Amino acid sequence: MKPKARRRLRNVLDEADASLLDLVDHVLNKGVVIEGEVLLGLANVDLVYLKLAAVLCATDRLGETNRSRRRRARS
Repeated sequence: MKPKARRRLRNVLDEADASLLDLVDHVLNKGVVIEGEVLLGLANVDLVYLKLAAVLCATDRLGETNRSRRRRARS
């Protein structure tokens, strides 16, 4: 997370009336990408490798991103 974004998140959390709902609302408005890897093995033999990624954001944010990309592609 960028330092500027950290400061904004701290501002959300430091408010007296801040709640979990405020935090979730802030995260969904900005968007978050979560990535992870899972490696399952037995006796030093790798059996299963999973690379996972999830994007968490409000649906209207996804629409804005797609529209702006299409506009740039046309230009």
